[in-house]
Amino acid sequence: MQDKIQELRENITKVFLGNEGAVDRLICCLLSRGHALIEDVPGVGKTVLATALARSIDCAFTRIQLTPDLLPGDVLGVSVLDKATGDFVLKKGPIFTNILLADEINRTTPRTQTALLEAMSEQQVSVDGRVIPLEPPFMVLATQNPYEFEGTYLLPENQLDRFLMRIELGYPSAEDELRVLEIRPAQRVLAELKPVLKRDEVIDLQNHVDAVKVDRAILDYIVRIADATRNHPSIRVGLSPRGSLALAQASRATAMIHKRDYVIPEDVLENLTDIAAHRLIFTAGGHPDAEEAKALLDSIAAGVGSPA
Repeated sequence: MQDKIQELRENITKVFLGNEGAVDRLICCLLSRGHALIEDVPGVGKTVLATALARSIDCAFTRIQLTPDLLPGDVLGVSVLDKATGDFVLKKGPIFTNILLADEINRTTPRTQTALLEAMSEQQVSVDGRVIPLEPPFMVLATQNPYEFEGTYLLPENQLDRFLMRIELGYPSAEDELRVLEIRPAQRVLAELKPVLKRDEVIDLQNHVDAVKVDRAILDYIVRIADATRNHPSIRVGLSPRGSLALAQASRATAMIHKRDYVIPEDVLENLTDIAAHRLIFTAGGHPDAEEAKALLDSIAAGVGSPA
């Protein structure tokens, strides 16, 4: 298992030259059966990172460029008349895939954004009165630019809560940026990137994550952190129960990545900011950025106290 995870990491970093921590977060999200929201300014490699993960797995991959005129039917599909039979037949949309790259998700309207909600939460799609399950693994990789950029729409809180993690990339170091200029991996390497994991191997890794042991004291630690966010004077909306479940599952995946079959408090803390930041709303309004969230959540976790 560890060899497969390392092989996946190395394959992605052939193309994405920069924040290796973001690569590990994305792998953790995949192993946790979660969805990832990759947020940062244009040009730092959000789409490259998401595409590199998708192409590293031998399964169905679809990319949607989200625009203001996109409709829910463009995502889910529509029923069309088959002239030969006289029956209506569903022409499936791009959501019927294993890995869906929703590029610049906050450039489309809330109406179209909500077309993803059922699929992200229940791995199924309702179209024309039919409920159609999606084949595992199913993962949404969404990219977005900061809200203050022109032509963007706020993601509603119920949509944000469906994302297991929000990952911020930041600018690459001078050394990494120089390598990007020399190698130009997005132009040369990405097109030639070969899968290193099969679909069944991803499902097997995800099932192994479920078997990672979490002591009741660790679960109590997660619940106490979540409760502290809900009662903090600076926070109006704290970590939801879905967020607590996400934190527990991501901690299992992190333990497995670190070659353990049990979770320790450090696994929880490693995931806390990426899991919780986009789910919190300040009393003064708005979501905290990564730095604000990390400082606040580290303070909350320290106040809760780590289990012995």
